[in-house]
Amino acid sequence: MNTLWKGNWRVRVRIVSGLILFAYVLVHFLNIGLGLVSLDLAEAFQDMRELVHRSFLGSVVLYGAFLLHGGLALWRLARRRTLRVPIWEWIQVALGLTIPFLLITHVVHTRMAHEVFLLNDEMGYIVGLIWNTGSGWKQAALLLITWAHGCMGVHFWLRTQDFWERVLPAFIAFGVLVPAFALAGFMVQGRLQSAALQDPDVFPALAEYYNWLSAEAFATLHHRSTIAIWAFSAVLAVVVIAMAARRLLARRGAVRIKYVSGPEISGQPGMTLLEMSRASGVAHLAMCGGRGRCTTCRVIVEEGAEHLPPPSPEEEASLAAVNAPPNARLACQLRPVQPATVLRVFNSDGGRVRAHQSLGKERNMAILFLDMRGFTARTTGQLPYDVVFLLNRFFDAIVPSVIGAGGTVDKYLGDGLLAVFEQEDEAASARAAMEAAIGISSALATFNQALKAEKAAPVAIGMGVHLGTLVIGEIGAAQHAPRTIIGDTVNAASRLEGATKDLGVELLVSENVLRAVGQDVDRLDLEILELRGVSKPVLALPVQIGSDLREILDQEAAA
Repeated sequence: MNTLWKGNWRVRVRIVSGLILFAYVLVHFLNIGLGLVSLDLAEAFQDMRELVHRSFLGSVVLYGAFLLHGGLALWRLARRRTLRVPIWEWIQVALGLTIPFLLITHVVHTRMAHEVFLLNDEMGYIVGLIWNTGSGWKQAALLLITWAHGCMGVHFWLRTQDFWERVLPAFIAFGVLVPAFALAGFMVQGRLQSAALQDPDVFPALAEYYNWLSAEAFATLHHRSTIAIWAFSAVLAVVVIAMAARRLLARRGAVRIKYVSGPEISGQPGMTLLEMSRASGVAHLAMCGGRGRCTTCRVIVEEGAEHLPPPSPEEEASLAAVNAPPNARLACQLRPVQPATVLRVFNSDGGRVRAHQSLGKERNMAILFLDMRGFTARTTGQLPYDVVFLLNRFFDAIVPSVIGAGGTVDKYLGDGLLAVFEQEDEAASARAAMEAAIGISSALATFNQALKAEKAAPVAIGMGVHLGTLVIGEIGAAQHAPRTIIGDTVNAASRLEGATKDLGVELLVSENVLRAVGQDVDRLDLEILELRGVSKPVLALPVQIGSDLREILDQEAAA
């Protein structure tokens, strides 16, 4: 989870301020949606909400977050050297720039009107006043734009995390339902309160309750909102002018960068290498959007490293986390000032699937290694067709147990296989691997009965089940890279399977697997195994017949 907070202080401040604003917007929209139930409930919730965000501390946090988030976004936009960025990033920027133009009027006619003219800006007043007006349509648009901008920010912040792929469908549903709920509440109460305000018998009492503003007060608020909108427009114009000025001034001394097995590009001094690549139309992977929160844009500097500015502490920390070599740099952080030759570590080649999945990701999971005993001696002198037929029958018998337990066969290894169990957590993965081992053993017994009826010798197997850190990703040449797993855990599982032969058992289950399912390992008779290629001894439970594993564990639990 530490990767969520990678980046320099500006990136972190933008994340924190964005989360504060997203939480406020979420609560605000739920408040509006309560209008579906009743106006009294919506206004009671509004009173509780305003006790927080209209307090001195709440105002400082909320408006401070808004100014910091917007200010840093404008600062980043002003420093941009190229307009070539992914389309999603431009959509998010455009939505973010639209928000102040619509939000200013809302804030002036609610918070400012409350503070200056003592307006009682309850929900009934707001929705009744703007219902079926141009302001109402603008505020409905503001709701959708703000929510879309926030959801995009959350998605692109979390998309590099393992859990996000599982959570994303629920988040999409949540992202659709919240604004729908808010708009429905606005529609219901907008119609009711607008009718009440237009009723000559009801209006006087409502006007007194809300402390209805005079025409002069409305004119003053309109004037102030106009001034605020023009002020923001001026700030935005300064940002655009700054971008143009930086581009014009930088063209005087272009920096040339040569890619190994790729094009030679030039960029303006001050641009990051990622910006140079995008400006020159060179595909360059950057999963975090070029914010320094991942290392997918890293390059190896083969020539000219001595002329490059040193990496920032944040860049150094990110590179150290992936054990990058000394001449590795992040393209989104590196601002070349002299010519250099670089090699992209991850080449997207326009293939998003290959580029994303080939990066690999770490997971703690259980795996099962299986091998058929005496296969070479068994098949000596047999025709190749008969050998293939036997193997296919064997795998047809045992693989359903792997699939049924929620696992997948990572690879077939001649007369054996490696299975991986991708589940929501370590405990579920470990349970699935143990269930698969039990099922394989039972299926093997049935398979051997069929062989016996055919007067053929039974098949014996060895299985090793282990749990640990694995790296999952595409490994191989582009367009020909299967998804597979690597890591010390694979080697340990393989060695456990090999140890079953020496111990004369069918299954060895490591201590890591047993602990993951909550088993009290102190009650079990574990073997201490020194496995070749494994740095530390591995404790494992030997099981004579794999299908007896459940009974053994149940007996120990009942003891």
